[in-house]
Amino acid sequence: MKKQRFLLMAIMLLMAGCAIAQNDSKPKSFAESIALPADNIRVSRRPPVGERLFSSETIEKKIKEVTKLLKEAPYLAWMFENCFPNTLDTTVHYSVAENGDDDTFVYTGDIHAMWLRDSGAQVWPYVQFAKNDEKIRRMVRGTILRQLKCICLDPYANAFNIGPTGSEWVSDFTDMNPYLHERKYEIDSLCYPIRLAYYYWQVTGDDSIFGEVWREAIGKILKTFREQQRKENKGPYRFMRTTNRQYDTVCNDGYGNPAKPVGLIASVFRPSDDATVFLYLVPSNFFAVTSMRKIAEVLTKVNHDSVAAQEFVELADEVEAALRKYAVYDHPKYGKIYAFEVDGFGNHLLMDDANVPSLLAMAYLGDVSINDPIYQNTRRFVWSEDNPYFFRGRVGEGIGGPHIGHDMVWPMSIMMRAFTSQDDREIAQCLQMLVDTDNGTGFMHESFNKDDAANYTRSWFAWQNTLFGELILKLIDDGKVDLLRKIQKH
Repeated sequence: MKKQRFLLMAIMLLMAGCAIAQNDSKPKSFAESIALPADNIRVSRRPPVGERLFSSETIEKKIKEVTKLLKEAPYLAWMFENCFPNTLDTTVHYSVAENGDDDTFVYTGDIHAMWLRDSGAQVWPYVQFAKNDEKIRRMVRGTILRQLKCICLDPYANAFNIGPTGSEWVSDFTDMNPYLHERKYEIDSLCYPIRLAYYYWQVTGDDSIFGEVWREAIGKILKTFREQQRKENKGPYRFMRTTNRQYDTVCNDGYGNPAKPVGLIASVFRPSDDATVFLYLVPSNFFAVTSMRKIAEVLTKVNHDSVAAQEFVELADEVEAALRKYAVYDHPKYGKIYAFEVDGFGNHLLMDDANVPSLLAMAYLGDVSINDPIYQNTRRFVWSEDNPYFFRGRVGEGIGGPHIGHDMVWPMSIMMRAFTSQDDREIAQCLQMLVDTDNGTGFMHESFNKDDAANYTRSWFAWQNTLFGELILKLIDDGKVDLLRKIQKH
């Protein structure tokens, strides 16, 4: 039965891939068109209507509503118009599978592969419209179903192809197959699909996604998490790559640095796709705890399987207890803070990375309370020069990471600071930096140099663009329109 199911999923992926491949020429021209500053902010930088991959009247109506609301802040309104629909315009490939079900493949942007993390975050801001917009509902539903199938194919993979097309990383020393773009095991890759499915269910009431493929996928998640607690052995996963980049491969024959079995779950890679130093990545373990509790709730209320639900509850309790015992560090300046990574032997890595989940983003994801005093201490620590990957310069400040390197600030970190702020002045400062560091393009970039916004990476990174739109909508919903109207381009 499992072999038949695998074959069916393979056929579905192949068919979807054939349909999607026809659109591959359009995203390339889009990437080239937005790399340089715009001449006129009155002109949208979105692809022409006929070249947009997915459209929704609801989203178009919301864009008009927001831009009208922010007419006193024209540059901010223009950026919202460009950024918020970017995932839909350029990366969403919706189709109906052979079995008649929804199927959505979501590019990360300029890389034509689907990351479980990125795709879950990219479509997240549209879920709120899914209850009253059938097109949006089916697109999100298709994303969830595709993600679950990907987990069934390989729970240790982070990024997938549109079909069995192979990958530039086929030579990696790990169990690659033609459906995988990359096989870097990251805890958060298994959590983002759960976050999306749960939110979709809460908004729409549609529990049809929690069928046979759901049960197989969460079974693989549970098995993977238990394997990566490494209580009996190092588990089946290992990864090495021939590379000149230290964080693109894994030490100790591909298993990573030693980790003492203490109940935490190992994550060989970070959300940045960089290898961890110490295997117990703290923000990702927090994410795993809340994800497993969501799974347990669905198993109880939808699948009516209290026995399976209890397995997830017990593992979540075990990981949470281990976090309380091993993840907290008593810092001489900030008091008790959460470490970024630990190994169970008593070693703590004190830093934060811009990619989500991060220490800063834990309150955004709902993994800790925003008023948790340890989180607030951690928040002060990560947004300071005491975090080795915090950079402050002439044009902006924020958190980066080894993925890009010294002096490169990720707008994502600035957005996470705004999302988790309870101070209007701090929020305004974040928004001003985001507006002032787009290099006149009207889009978010992966990173920019702290002293020169024209020195940036990735002109087309859909997650950051859509996240910016999500932030603007949140601030409007929070009653901060007057704050937004004060943001002007410097």
